[in-house]
Amino acid sequence: MKRRKFIKNTGLGAGSLLSGISAVSFLESCGENHMMNGDGMNMGGQPVSVKEGNFSRPLPVPNTVTGNTTLTAQATTANINGSNIPVLGYQSKGLLGPTIRVNSGVNASINFQNNLSEKSNIHWHGLKIPAIMDGHPEDVVNPGSSFNYQFSVNQRAALSWYHPHPDRATARQAFQGLAGLFIINDTEEAGLNLPSGIYEIPLVIQDKRLSSSGITYNPSMGEVMSGFMGETILVNGEASPFAEVTTRFYRVRMLNGSNARIYNLALSNNADLIIIGNDGGLLKSPSAVKNILLAPGERLDVLVNFAGLTAGMEVFLESKEINNAGNAQGKQGFKILKFKITQTVNDSFTVPVSLSSISTVSPSSSSKTRNFNINAMQMGGGMNMTGMHRINGKTYDKNRIDETVAASTTEIWVFDNSQGDEPHPMHMHGVHFQVWERSGGRGQLIPSESGWKDTVLVMPGEIVKIIIPFSTLTGVFVFHCHNLEHEDDGMMLQYKLT
Repeated sequence: MKRRKFIKNTGLGAGSLLSGISAVSFLESCGENHMMNGDGMNMGGQPVSVKEGNFSRPLPVPNTVTGNTTLTAQATTANINGSNIPVLGYQSKGLLGPTIRVNSGVNASINFQNNLSEKSNIHWHGLKIPAIMDGHPEDVVNPGSSFNYQFSVNQRAALSWYHPHPDRATARQAFQGLAGLFIINDTEEAGLNLPSGIYEIPLVIQDKRLSSSGITYNPSMGEVMSGFMGETILVNGEASPFAEVTTRFYRVRMLNGSNARIYNLALSNNADLIIIGNDGGLLKSPSAVKNILLAPGERLDVLVNFAGLTAGMEVFLESKEINNAGNAQGKQGFKILKFKITQTVNDSFTVPVSLSSISTVSPSSSSKTRNFNINAMQMGGGMNMTGMHRINGKTYDKNRIDETVAASTTEIWVFDNSQGDEPHPMHMHGVHFQVWERSGGRGQLIPSESGWKDTVLVMPGEIVKIIIPFSTLTGVFVFHCHNLEHEDDGMMLQYKLT
């Protein structure tokens, strides 16, 4: 955040005081104490450079379980980059929980055992389930206690995921290891005969700060402003791994499980990423791109064709630089994962021309438009460095319902970041939506934003309109920025479906 804008947003004009310190002297003090430079609390955030590894360790693939299982949140260890370090996990000796795979229409019964020393819970990100099972920030499980999540999976095939969601502790618990994939299959998807088995590769992409004592999580004020980012890129819990592939099509299913870092994904040989799905499942038809943005919480389903390459060749999944994503994002390109071509094979798979039947929700069906200013950043009273990220000037309050929505209605929600200088991936619990329009900034939708979504990236200078057909799942849900530091700082509101 610029110095002048910081003064404006904090209300520290000429003659104003903060606990007896003038705005000028306060800012000078910040500078003297490295609060506004790369040594610590930079008010606008600083890029955290990625240190690439040697890509010599094989890509691990999380074990798969059914919808009837137990997840135990616990302090454990994980072998990362050849060293065993303390982490949090949903299973012993692992950074990530198991991948839960179910068929649409089944009833899931997942017992959550909290063996942490603090409260926690599980949010089923992307699942349209009753509010009491959704993992609301106040529906937490005490240390040593358990809760049985029971819900019917009544939605189309998609890659979803799960992670903790306790108020003001989501970012730390997720960063230190608590996350996992949740895959739904259905008959429509099966009829496409997409690459499966060993030819379907799930990728959980995260950045971490690693040390011999574990995963470091200690955000400065500047890192609360920009989001907490790490120097090491993990894929499925391993740093700079490689995956062996043959000369055929693969289905690569990606989750951005990072707290704040946005990735601009591409292949090092400039081959196409053929997008077939996103948060809410299959798109209407495939879309080939050379690079695509993936924000925290978003998922991407792509086909990659390694045909034409020869054994011994290497191709990297990488992240390219990003324009206009704030001071801390996208200043560096880096490699994420190495694909090693091991064998030449024949492949009869062809990319389907049509993937799914998706009806576009008409704006004329909307009964109400709601506007949300998501760029307001201001400090609380005195020297309280919390609540800097707000929606319509408000921070999360468990005792306040911010929006009341009638069940089975359709609404347009507008996320306005036109005056902001940071990106915000906005996530809604309990529903899927369609992205209707983006103005300012990039000025248009990107291929991965067609179909159904539950998270949408709103860059600085942008206004994004989404159309939401609300269901009959009444109760209290939240919507928030999925930059988890922003969320824990209060950038989250509640809506009640009645």
